[in-house]
Amino acid sequence: MTIIDCDTMFNESIEKLKETGVRITPQRKAVLEYLIETETHPTADEIFKALSHNHKNMSVATVYNNLKLFKEVGLVTELTYGDASSRFDFKTSPHYHVICKDCGKIMDFQYPALEEVEELASLLTGMEVDGHRLELYGRCRTCNKKED
Repeated sequence: MTIIDCDTMFNESIEKLKETGVRITPQRKAVLEYLIETETHPTADEIFKALSHNHKNMSVATVYNNLKLFKEVGLVTELTYGDASSRFDFKTSPHYHVICKDCGKIMDFQYPALEEVEELASLLTGMEVDGHRLELYGRCRTCNKKED
């Protein structure tokens, strides 16, 4: 993602927060910026560790509260995988995830044809399908190289 894209997404997100009456704090800006710039689908603890050295007033609770707010406003998606910590994804448009079984790295991929599955399921079952989740599991390049 380019710097211009990140700046645009950041500014649009700040405007969306302002429209909902949310006060824009330095900590809130920092968490939002981190989520936009990272592609790692971080946990709240990872965000806290990455930002706390520059934001002395930030606590883990601050990060969790901001993530909850961002989720409610529709800026992030919370990814839950079993008993592991939730991860947060700024990209809320339909996409899927490939997860490394060894290190837990999560990568995005898109495949629009899978949206047809919702239509088919709706047709076959009579249910109103409003979403789906697809996760693929494997080993990332880094973990594969460790075995070589």
